[in-house]
This record gives sequence, C-alpha cells and structure tokens, in this order.
Amino acid sequence: MGRLRLVFWLVGVVVLLVGGLWLFQRQLIYLPSGKAPPIDEVLPGWAEETILTSDGLELQAWFSAPQPGRPVVVVFPGNAGNRSGRAPLGARLVSEGFGVLLVDYRGYGGNPGNPTETGLAKDARAATSFVRNRAPGHEVVLFGESLGAAVAIELATGEPVAGLILRSPFASLVDAASVHYPFLPVGLLLWDTFPSDERIGDVVAPVLVVLGTADSIVPPGQSRTIYDLAAQPKRLVEIEGADHNDFELLAGSALIAAVVEFLESLPTR
Repeated sequence: MGRLRLVFWLVGVVVLLVGGLWLFQRQLIYLPSGKAPPIDEVLPGWAEETILTSDGLELQAWFSAPQPGRPVVVVFPGNAGNRSGRAPLGARLVSEGFGVLLVDYRGYGGNPGNPTETGLAKDARAATSFVRNRAPGHEVVLFGESLGAAVAIELATGEPVAGLILRSPFASLVDAASVHYPFLPVGLLLWDTFPSDERIGDVVAPVLVVLGTADSIVPPGQSRTIYDLAAQPKRLVEIEGADHNDFELLAGSALIAAVVEFLESLPTR
C-alpha cells in the first residue's frame, strides 16, 4: 500500500505540474515589462506613433524617418521587455541613415491586449502597413530578434519585403521549449508553436541570420537550421562567445557592421 500511495502521489504531482504549465504557458512564453519611458528620455528626435491593428488595438511604437534612398527597418523584439530596450539598436541604425520602427506587441510596453501567436502576426502586419503609409517609396526590411524572428518570418512569407534579418532565430517554439523542458511533451501542450522551420523556405527576400555561438537560450544549431532552410541569397554571421542577451547581439559592433552591410547590399528604388 505504501508503494501504491507513493505512485499515486507522484502521478498527482506530475498532473498538477503539467496542468499548471498548460494553463499558464503564455505567462511563461511572453514576458512583457511595463510601460515604456517617455521617448525624449530614450531617443530624442524620434516620433511616438500609434499603430492600429486589424482587430482594433492601438499600439504604441517609436519611429525615425529614413534618409533618401534608405530602407526602413521594422524591429520585432523578443519575448521580454519593451521597445526602450531596443533603443541602442535603433539609434545605431538611424545614425547610418536608415529609418527605424521600434514595435511593441499587444500587451507589451503599456499596449492593450494579450500576446498570442495570432495576435503578434496581426501586430506585425499593422506595423509594416504603417511604415508603407508613413514612408512611401522606401523599402521595408524586417528585423526579428529571437521570438521576433519567428514573427518576422511568418510575415515575410506573405508580405513583400526587401530583406529579412533574423537575430537568434529558433527552429520552432516547440524545439526551443524542448531544450528547456526536456521532460515535458511540449509538442502536445503548446498553443503557440511558431514553426519557423516550416515557413522560412517560403521567404523570397534576401536573408541575414546572426547568432551568438554561446547562446544559452536559443541553441546556435537551431539558428543554423533556419539559415540552412532559407533560400538564396542569404548570409550567416556568427558572433563568437556571445550569449542571447549580451550587448554584442543587441547593438554590438559586429552585429551592426553585418546589418549595415546587408542593408546596403539590397536593391534601392
């Protein structure tokens, strides 16, 4: 009886654990911080903009217009923080003459709504639509960071863009979660799957993949998988010793140099 009771107890613990993860999985995936600080404190000279999604949400974003002949880079962030954390990247790109839109998804940076895979796809489409209206005649390039890379890939499969920059992309959310929760059947549990490995082959725009060789969040091998599955033209840049949240993968000199070179290689109109 003692052993049977122990088995029942262990099964109960597992059921509670799996059930809790299933119910609260989006709180584990999406980690927004609070409202972004005033734009003048972070990026003076930029404009605070409101983006309207197809389901009626008003999202706040920061925008800097491009110089003549330069594209606009739409930055889709990862699963944590808000747009102020991507200010160093935006500032560096603007200093090179590129336009930049720093986006916050629904539920992030003080925006209304709750993040989901479907919702983030709507936010991404609203962001690119805003750029095309705000900077007509300028090419649009998508920059996706980690989770944002999955958002950018999905958007680029159906949206004509001049280029796609993927920083630390994972193969799919199932693959990424399996690394951190190897004891769980994450493929059966996840509502949002972001299957980038199934989508990247449908992207026709030039692709730049940047990874850190010491990434402890997204294994470098998964980013290389996305690169391998992407069509030409494409380029892979590996930043030696960089971990997922290191400054080198946010706005370090090697990343900026690779991004600027990629952007300047794109056809202009």
